[in-house]
Amino acid sequence: MVTKMTTATKLPRFVAASILVLAAQGAWTQNVKVIANPSVKADSISVSELRSVFLEEKSSFAGSHVEPVLGRRGSAHDAFLRLYIGRSDSDLQSYYRSLVFTGRRAMPKALDSDAEVLAYVAKTRGAIGYINLETGADGVRTLTILSAYGNADRKLISRIEPDYPQLLRARSIGGTVRLLVAIAPSGKVTRVEVRGGDAALGEAAAQAVAKWKYSAARSETSTEIAVTFDPKIGTR
Repeated sequence: MVTKMTTATKLPRFVAASILVLAAQGAWTQNVKVIANPSVKADSISVSELRSVFLEEKSSFAGSHVEPVLGRRGSAHDAFLRLYIGRSDSDLQSYYRSLVFTGRRAMPKALDSDAEVLAYVAKTRGAIGYINLETGADGVRTLTILSAYGNADRKLISRIEPDYPQLLRARSIGGTVRLLVAIAPSGKVTRVEVRGGDAALGEAAAQAVAKWKYSAARSETSTEIAVTFDPKIGTR
């Protein structure tokens, strides 16, 4: 499934892009760790499971009821949303308000500091939250995140090169687009979201990436990639 696609007409084909897989995990995970109340009987959680918990799509994990706990600000909050949720704070708050408005969910607990998040998670059965990597984690369980962005375990097996929009190439318009790619355990790409860059270039890249094949893994993974279009190296 490809999302955020806007161009309706089919673009002429040019083999024209250089692909850079971003090792985004290294920069972002330096700022945040995920913690859980000891009642949560798990040592790890996948990115997709974590996202589902915090988007309130699921209320159980590892056989236990779970409750997401948010920070309101700070580097850990920013890193968590960017790395694992894929939404800005304002977008996430709007999402939660829509759930409340429709009566499907209540607003999750939100606290002002790492110390408050740590204390709440430690005392609240099923609570899962996040704090700065350097903050102590006494009384809670630190969860290992499986298959985070840039996970080297998902080797790219086959790749379809993107089409280069003819009009843009003729006008020497290029650039880099960022894509968030969800990969099924089988290695099939199940979802592509354009996260930044020119819309037409993003669509061309997403259509190609949706046909990529990765190595198998035990759970769904997500990775962020960048696709760079260079008018000078494009060939028919």
